[in-house]
Amino acid sequence: MQDTLTTEHKTGADIEATTMKAAVITAPKAVEIQKINMPQPGAGQVRIRLEGCGLCASNIPVWEGREWFSYPADAGNPGHEGWGVVDAVGEGVNNVQPGDRVAALSYNAYAAYDMADADKVVKLPDTLAGKPFPGEPLGCAMNIFKRSDIAEGQTVAILGIGFLGALLVQLAKHAGARVIAISQREFSLETAKACGADEVIPMDDHYKIIEKVKELTNGSFCERVVECTGKEWPLNLAGELCAERGKLIIAGFHQDGMRQVNVQLWNWRGLDVINAHERDPQEYIKGIKAAITAVESGIIKPEKLYTHTYAMDNIAEAFGALARRPDGFVKALITY
Repeated sequence: MQDTLTTEHKTGADIEATTMKAAVITAPKAVEIQKINMPQPGAGQVRIRLEGCGLCASNIPVWEGREWFSYPADAGNPGHEGWGVVDAVGEGVNNVQPGDRVAALSYNAYAAYDMADADKVVKLPDTLAGKPFPGEPLGCAMNIFKRSDIAEGQTVAILGIGFLGALLVQLAKHAGARVIAISQREFSLETAKACGADEVIPMDDHYKIIEKVKELTNGSFCERVVECTGKEWPLNLAGELCAERGKLIIAGFHQDGMRQVNVQLWNWRGLDVINAHERDPQEYIKGIKAAITAVESGIIKPEKLYTHTYAMDNIAEAFGALARRPDGFVKALITY
């Protein structure tokens, strides 16, 4: 049985469009803009005419190449931070309709259009009209903050001030915590200050950082430490900065192999170690909804963190900047 398809009203060439542009990573550090067939939504699916997609640090291994990847990647992959306007819906979809602006959990969003299951899109309110909204990373920040159990009066260290770390600084400050931001780049420390960090420390020398945090906390260290780098050394440093019976929150995406960590220290201090990434898509959806509320109310202000914008035709340049992180780089968006 053929699915019932509802499409947004179109005129002229749009009605006859059967192909679209998509970025295809054909080999490590090689990407082509190709014309591919327009996807058609099946039952329970929606098609989204994308306005943009954020670049995620998890894209770097796919871009640089690892032995476990095969090429070419699927068209539009690994774009997963897309937002745009519902263009068509399949049979049985009643939570959104063509013309609705949405953020989505989809996985081929470096393209003009992408598909998503209807239960994995969130309608954006009119208050966010015209504003970029990469829902997945914003929702991720909200979920990590929730798992971190940060409260008023605590001292919180955040290691790695990229997009995620900067949002967590804002959230922790709103909760009433004292925030110590630790990061490598001078620009990222300035970003942390702009987001409300009480103290900033260069991430340069392991033992100097420990002594500085010890000094700032009168020897007690931090009730919460959030590691956002995805690297082994900062993860071990994070353990050193935790107070006894504190919580070490692993927010960095550790995707490139094994880690050696000081479990003796973790055990001795009685730390709760929380891997704060979610895998259930519906938990991400809850996070995206929470992010909408947080942006509307001004609790988080992501706009100033969108530092670089690229057209799809320049996506190779965008991937290169993502990997190099030049001075001033926090978050890049591909806009269509």
